[in-house]
Amino acid sequence: MKILIVGGGNMGKTYARAFHRSHITSKEDLKILEKSPEKWDDLANEEIGSICKHPEDCLAQADLVILAVKPQDSGDLFETMRPMVDSQQVFLSIMAGVKMESITKGLGAPKVIRAMPNLPAQIGMGMTAFTSTDEVTRIELVMVQNLLSTTGKSIYVEDEKFIDAATAISGSGPAYVFFFMKALIEAGRKMGFSESEAELLVSQTFKGASDLFRKEDYSCEEWISRVASKGGTTEAALLSFTQTSLYEDIMSGAEAALQRAVELGGGK
Repeated sequence: MKILIVGGGNMGKTYARAFHRSHITSKEDLKILEKSPEKWDDLANEEIGSICKHPEDCLAQADLVILAVKPQDSGDLFETMRPMVDSQQVFLSIMAGVKMESITKGLGAPKVIRAMPNLPAQIGMGMTAFTSTDEVTRIELVMVQNLLSTTGKSIYVEDEKFIDAATAISGSGPAYVFFFMKALIEAGRKMGFSESEAELLVSQTFKGASDLFRKEDYSCEEWISRVASKGGTTEAALLSFTQTSLYEDIMSGAEAALQRAVELGGGK
């Protein structure tokens, strides 16, 4: 399978590195189309695939084309690529907010998959939701899921609206976690810990709690009950969170992210 990644930015390189690391494709079968000359040397030095400078040199040969460019660049990109597109090529887009309908019309390509990865994909711990047009075959979906899973976990959703929902939960989610971590780190510093000590306390706590959740078949509520004893320190903190409506505020924040994702995609 010949793969072309359009865009040599952070996510483009993330996928190229993951494919190379997992031996899912060879360097000979992986090309990166990058228009910016200042990125060519950096990409070449990584030795994760050959560099393509012009669409006409590599687009027609690709079985799978991964669109990893900024959404605002999609219009000009589609106009340039459309004359070279083959109807049997599969296009995988990770452009936030760009609907599959826009991609199929812009490129004249019936086989489109839209995915929403997140930042931890850079270290192989990502979460990606994806969906597809009806023209994509089951075999092609399995092939793409195997590729996406080289960067972490992936989940297929039947309706494109769930891509916006995934954006609000897993796409934006790492920032929510960092926000909570920042608050706890600052609390630790106010209690007298150094910054490095507070960061270690918080980061290891988050990692440990997340690993426990994944490895054991308990709900969040059950884990909370295992930590929070009657009249204890954890109960005091949870009571404070409840009194300030933190739980509801987190859900409201996720809902706000969803509404913004819908707006960016041209919805209402």
